[in-house]
Amino acid sequence: MYTGDACPYCTRAKRFLDQKGVPFEEIHVDRRDPAVRDQLVALTGRYTVPQILIGDTPIGGWDDMKALHDAGQLDAMLGIDAA
Repeated sequence: MYTGDACPYCTRAKRFLDQKGVPFEEIHVDRRDPAVRDQLVALTGRYTVPQILIGDTPIGGWDDMKALHDAGQLDAMLGIDAA
């Protein structure tokens, strides 16, 4: 997950994944290192954070992940058994 400092949507996404028990790697997009921002854009086509990837598949930001959850599709994408 690409995140930024003082980003409330990043905080929501991280909290949500923590509550689900889903481990994630956090990559801080820092204006002092443009290579990280370039990597973000190359992988996702977007400049904003958070940007969440499941494996190598970008799913978008917090709103996109929440929509997948609300539609009942996120757990399967995460490999969580919905039992």
